Amino acid sequence: MSVIETSRLYPNFFKEVVSKACTLSSRDNFYQCLSCGMCSAGCPYNGVHDHADPRKFIRMLTLGMREEVLNSTFIWACTQCGRCTMDCPMGVEVLTLVRTVRGNFGLRAPGFLQDVVDAQIRTGNQMEVTNEEYLETLEWMEEELQTEVGDPNAKIPIDKEGADFLFLWDPREIKYYPQDIQSIAKIMWYVGANWTCSSRWWDATHYALFNGNDEESRIITQRYADEVKRLKVKELVVTECGHATHANKWGLKVWLSPEDGNYPVKSIIEKYVEWFEAGLLKVDKTKNPEPITFHDPCNTVRKQGLVNEPRYVLNKTVMEFREMWPNGKYNYCCGGGGGLLAMGKDIYPYRMAKGKLKADQIKATGCKLVACPCHNCFDQLTDIFKYYEMDCKPIHLHHLISHALILEEKP
Repeated sequence: MSVIETSRLYPNFFKEVVSKACTLSSRDNFYQCLSCGMCSAGCPYNGVHDHADPRKFIRMLTLGMREEVLNSTFIWACTQCGRCTMDCPMGVEVLTLVRTVRGNFGLRAPGFLQDVVDAQIRTGNQMEVTNEEYLETLEWMEEELQTEVGDPNAKIPIDKEGADFLFLWDPREIKYYPQDIQSIAKIMWYVGANWTCSSRWWDATHYALFNGNDEESRIITQRYADEVKRLKVKELVVTECGHATHANKWGLKVWLSPEDGNYPVKSIIEKYVEWFEAGLLKVDKTKNPEPITFHDPCNTVRKQGLVNEPRYVLNKTVMEFREMWPNGKYNYCCGGGGGLLAMGKDIYPYRMAKGKLKADQIKATGCKLVACPCHNCFDQLTDIFKYYEMDCKPIHLHHLISHALILEEKP
């Protein structure tokens, strides 16, 4: 049994952490922990690998074990998925406490997480794509789209004032998966969307959500707000990215002034639903005959409540949709969230240990295709499939929709 030396405790440490927490909830909630253990029972990874017990983390905080907390592996191994808080009878936001400790006490994340944030602050996007490369890629994909659909007026608009919405890309789409640009733009063209991209700030990702630095988060979020104003758009729409959706929906409420953060934010998944319900998306689901399952990104399902929307899209778009179990808000995190994907070799074993649960879930469905509307989860699933030698691949919702569009029935 380990010994706790009272001389090494900092009685005001927990109060200091709570005072620095960035949250929309009452700070009083953090003091309501009953030490009941429901958080540990709710965490799917408690027992799957070490350093995965949220109750121990909370107890160290409340006891004032400052040095132990700041040197804890838990704060980096936790994906901040929110599963523990969902089961907490008092609603204690463990993920918020993790984020606060990460970003407010002089710590630096393992791996290259901070480098990613630094790159986005410095260049405007986390992968340091130059403005010339970005614009050339959009132009290239516009030409490919025009060839595919046979319409020289099919456009990827840039800096169009007064559009219905400003669309933010994931830099992976620009740098590594340019065909995704074509796929998404094809859907926009098909429904006749009045949209635009920004030539200035276009990267939807937000790794400052994970390093816990609220000033860096404010800078990134303010850039989007400035573009909404400059281009006079009605709303901001985020590509298929879980944490970007959450950071942009929740973040404008906590990092911006009411004057700057007064615009609506939607995931493109929500736009898919709008377009289907309006009769603008006409698809032939027989073009997607292979059985497919769905991975719920934690940031969209638990933090933003987007449970039914992707399932609505899948049932409209594929022949056979099979659920994993558990699913929806009870889903298992893929293991790559919370910035773990960028934390390098020291955290990799924890990622793959978490990934075993996800791998087993997918195997149980018998599906080889996994719909996944999140680039972080997409990359983590790709690593899981390699590590566990699974004949599976992730796919975005837009891939399924654009492939199944009935071009001759375009509205």
